[in-house]
Amino acid sequence: MRGEKGLKLMAAVAWAALALQLYLALEVRWNLGASLVGGLINVFSYFTVLSNTFAASVLSAAAWPRSTWAARCLRRPPVAGCAVISMLLVGIAYNLLLRQYWNPQGAQWLANEVLHNIMPLAMLGFWWWRVPKGHLRPAHVLAWALYPLGWYGFTLLRGASIGVWPYPFLDVTELGFARAFVNALGLLGGYCGGGLALVALDRYLGLRQVRPRRAASNPRP
Repeated sequence: MRGEKGLKLMAAVAWAALALQLYLALEVRWNLGASLVGGLINVFSYFTVLSNTFAASVLSAAAWPRSTWAARCLRRPPVAGCAVISMLLVGIAYNLLLRQYWNPQGAQWLANEVLHNIMPLAMLGFWWWRVPKGHLRPAHVLAWALYPLGWYGFTLLRGASIGVWPYPFLDVTELGFARAFVNALGLLGGYCGGGLALVALDRYLGLRQVRPRRAASNPRP
């Protein structure tokens, strides 16, 4: 992730995994004779897919710099920080809460591993090596929290309307609203806690970078 080629490769891998996941999901819908539009909505109702799309966009903006407003926004450290925390939540939640529920094979296994395991580590490496430090503040965590809160609000509305829930730990039909809400609150707490830890690490690394520059600009007589 330190070199330009590595950054471009990781961005390409991210988009390829997303394309593969979308193809596999729509193939199932096609074979069942179900709506492809509904399948598209279903795919992007998953926090995993949304977060990986976000992360792939951040990587692409860094790998192929452009001067558009969107590209400049995606290159801002707070935006990259939000993508990193979102992907870490994806990886941790999948391995702790979801891996036991299914055993993907073949192409689905490949897409699954890239989206849930490789991409979280890649984004952490990207942030460590490529994102400028010392720009994050605790207030950014509050802004980042709007993303999972918005997704959860959409999930509740969609689930109440059609009875489909993207993850078993949020299934109101099976668990009841109170239990599902507590689960969601726990995930949000972990998300915000991870965000504060990232802010603290960013501040520490930023100070470490500033001290040598100050020493170099103020040499002792």
